[in-house]
Amino acid sequence: MKLSEIKAILPTLDNVAFQTPDGSFVPEHFHVTEVGSIQKHFIDCGGTIRKEQVVNFQLWNANDFEHRLKPGKLLKIIQLSEEKLGIEDNEIEVEYQGDTIGKYDLSFNGKNFVLVSKNTACLASDACGIPAEKQKLSLSELTPTNEQSGCCTPGGGCC
Repeated sequence: MKLSEIKAILPTLDNVAFQTPDGSFVPEHFHVTEVGSIQKHFIDCGGTIRKEQVVNFQLWNANDFEHRLKPGKLLKIIQLSEEKLGIEDNEIEVEYQGDTIGKYDLSFNGKNFVLVSKNTACLASDACGIPAEKQKLSLSELTPTNEQSGCCTPGGGCC
């Protein structure tokens, strides 16, 4: 989800809720402690130099159980970050504390924002030497049946 998308959704909501990949919810008293821009400048295993830039939201749970972040307040935080930090309309990455700090993509299911698990991948699969995953087939799919080939049956002519 891009920053412009969340900005368009927030005015339509009464409450802000984030659902985790396992279906549970970030506690209602969460804070958005950071909105920022993160740039990653790196070289992949194939030698290609790359740059990625995301808008970062950090969610945090405090012990102030009466706290509720309203959509208008989150929208003001986003607008302030755009104004003061020059944040651009990039994809949003959410940091949330589980066993360790997790990084998630963000989507919206019509009612709640959903933290989407991210995966690592090789960006230079053509250059890193890892073979492509082979398609698994059963032997019955590879060898014709006796009726199809007429082979290896008495009088089939294969021997």
